Amino acid sequence: MSTTTKPWALALIYALLIAGSILMLLPFLWMISTSLKHSSEVIVLPPKWIPSRLQWQNYVTAWQAAPFGRYMINSVVVTFLCTVGELVTTILASFAFAKLRFYGRDALFAILLATMMVPQEMLLIPNYITLTELGWLDRYEALIIPWIASVFAIFLLRQYFLGIPQQLYYACRIDGCRDWGFLWRIMVPLSKPALVTIALLKAIGSWNAFLWPLIMTNSEEMRTMPVGLTAFFSETDLNYELLMAASMMIVAPMLLLYAALQRSIVEGISRGGLKG
Repeated sequence: MSTTTKPWALALIYALLIAGSILMLLPFLWMISTSLKHSSEVIVLPPKWIPSRLQWQNYVTAWQAAPFGRYMINSVVVTFLCTVGELVTTILASFAFAKLRFYGRDALFAILLATMMVPQEMLLIPNYITLTELGWLDRYEALIIPWIASVFAIFLLRQYFLGIPQQLYYACRIDGCRDWGFLWRIMVPLSKPALVTIALLKAIGSWNAFLWPLIMTNSEEMRTMPVGLTAFFSETDLNYELLMAASMMIVAPMLLLYAALQRSIVEGISRGGLKG
């Protein structure tokens, strides 16, 4: 920001930023408030932001309403393996597109980017049929393997790799270091901000995934935390306070993780776009 910016302009900018922050926080504050209310206070008009009495028992009741212990184990396993798998495939593909020379590299990368224009909803039925034919319905393979690669992650890390001087590559080759060694000893350590960004975005996406696990799982033993929220829906009733309590248990870990690593996300995305 320019040092010549007028005070009134600075005040306006900060006011807009604060207003935007409040608007972003309101849904989370309402979710926390509702999760601590008695059922009689949830739908009163006008709405009450502060419960008359904090109902911490809502969290215990929500946890016991469904096998959330099993759901959490499934979510942790799926999130961890999807994140690790995407990091491996992204590192290898990005290095090939950024540093290696082979016929059709740029055309292949352009085709890869073009797949980002295909809506994911169009792929649900073909992917479901394919995985059903493989016998992966209601198994970890269906929840993990289709999501261990991301075109966006490859694009982001490739841009980051392009910002690393090519002279380092030539120097390592002169010293006898092969491509594999250069990748893991030089490129990966220098790209930690981008890798943290990719890992965190993937972890959040996998943890919060709802539609795909809902389609690919039939049994209680294979469902994940977001799918478990359907336990609070029925044809005649909806327990808002329990639903919000369960939602808080799902959202809280990712909020804490994001808050701890947000600086790495900003650095990774900003530096990844410096060179095309």
